[in-house]
Amino acid sequence: MCGPALISEATRDRIAAYCAEFRQVTRSPFGPDDEIGMLNLITPEASREVLRRADGGSVIDLSVDYFVGMPSWTKAGDPNFQQWMTHTPAGTVLDDITGVGREQNELVSYSGDAISMYTHCGTHIDTLNHFGYNGKIWNGFSAEEHISSRHWTKCGADKIPPIIARGVLFDIAALYDTDILPDNHGIGADDLREAMRRQNVEFRPGDVALVRTGRMRAWPAIDAYIDNSPGLNLEGAEFLARMGASVIGGDTLALEQMPGADEENWQVVHTYLLGEAGVPIMEVVDCEQISAERLYEFAFVAAAMKLRGATGAPMRPLAMPLRP
Repeated sequence: MCGPALISEATRDRIAAYCAEFRQVTRSPFGPDDEIGMLNLITPEASREVLRRADGGSVIDLSVDYFVGMPSWTKAGDPNFQQWMTHTPAGTVLDDITGVGREQNELVSYSGDAISMYTHCGTHIDTLNHFGYNGKIWNGFSAEEHISSRHWTKCGADKIPPIIARGVLFDIAALYDTDILPDNHGIGADDLREAMRRQNVEFRPGDVALVRTGRMRAWPAIDAYIDNSPGLNLEGAEFLARMGASVIGGDTLALEQMPGADEENWQVVHTYLLGEAGVPIMEVVDCEQISAERLYEFAFVAAAMKLRGATGAPMRPLAMPLRP
């Protein structure tokens, strides 16, 4: 069987996309305290079944490594990734900051380092407080009431649970028989439907959707990877959200078509998925190996760094083949 699974009325009532109103944040079907949206669709039973079938001897890493000079979102003035040594073996001998003396410092070769980065750098998740409408985010939480002097007090990365779910690849680059989709290609519902048909795969509520454009083949060339990227358009985002995606990820820096077609909203997919549909977003997901292996359905396991209140956080997603 291929295509979207039939959705029962009870499940449909739990999918926020069906009650979303245009450019209005949605109240969660999971109650007034909900901060994780459609991640609630991943049941313990479904996670157990995925782990039961997962081939742990064939793990595929879907993340990129972090390094100085890597492509990152800097167009809005956000900082790029930086890393520096805080201790080196030779420097420790000269500094003797610990006061233990030269002999011990020469014996104990001490190295340490530090990093500085935008929380939306590298393979990461966008949390539900990242974008919204008119000062409000998912479930009606407001910037006026729920941002402290340091961070949001609602829907932060620390609230994102470990994700253990069935993953489905939508290999749109392969659908068009190309290594990389053309610049600014908008991926709509027809592309997604045809990918499922071609791959003979079913999508079920609670699944993780990964959309491949092939743009990861340009990594880490900054301009070739970032500029005018292909990605989901609003129609494509609505299609996946209505199928009950718990998370939607892609291999580009923005997930969505950039620049978009909406002249009034420069982040039309982000605001829709996060504010209206309650679907967290993953970006910079390396889908090349699962595409090469035609692994269209798989066990998906990932966990975000628990950065309190953060609008995004690095994560290391893994894919494993599913045994019968």
